[in-house]
Amino acid sequence: MKYLLFFIMVMFTLFSCKTTLKIVDKPIIFNEQRSQLTLKYLSDRYGLQQQEPTITPKMIVLHWTMIPTFEKSFEAFNPAKLPGRADLQAASALNVSSQFMVDRDGTIYQLLPETTMARHVIGLNHCAIGVENIGGTEDLPLTRAQVKSNIWLVDYLSEKYNIDYLIGHYEYTLFEGHELWLEKDEGYRTKKTDPGVDFMTKVRKATEKHNFKSVPKK
Repeated sequence: MKYLLFFIMVMFTLFSCKTTLKIVDKPIIFNEQRSQLTLKYLSDRYGLQQQEPTITPKMIVLHWTMIPTFEKSFEAFNPAKLPGRADLQAASALNVSSQFMVDRDGTIYQLLPETTMARHVIGLNHCAIGVENIGGTEDLPLTRAQVKSNIWLVDYLSEKYNIDYLIGHYEYTLFEGHELWLEKDEGYRTKKTDPGVDFMTKVRKATEKHNFKSVPKK
């Protein structure tokens, strides 16, 4: 009997300590204006003529915001039209965004449906789910909680969709010339370092069971 009680106590401890993550819905504006801007982006940048601003997810791209709070990051992504950023406005008036945003405590927010296009990675938005992480500056490095939540989210998305690639934003130009790369303007590029090599190494190691394809080499 005492062994049975010990087993029950151990199992209770294990399950009570296990962290169960969830996705919190926090939609950004996706009105008719944003829908039309997204369709125009797909047409102008990628040559894709679509009736709906949707994607077929093949890739997950991890980012950092370099903005210190979720509230400020959400505020930046929420408008349909891009405020400022002349370098990006020249390519499109569509505001930047992502499907998910992970706060510094690990809370996962969903800003857009997973199959709605978000503007977060040049050349690959038509097939990529974006995950933004709050922070990324020298004073606010990404947290262990964010690493854990990104691992959980990558697992979740990979079980739901046929995901071929997991990449950091800093790796996106390696896809130039790849069949997934559709950007028509050879001069439209931005240099990225997010979300950092260390962060990507940790998430990749923990999600290697999905057997993602290797990032192209240059």
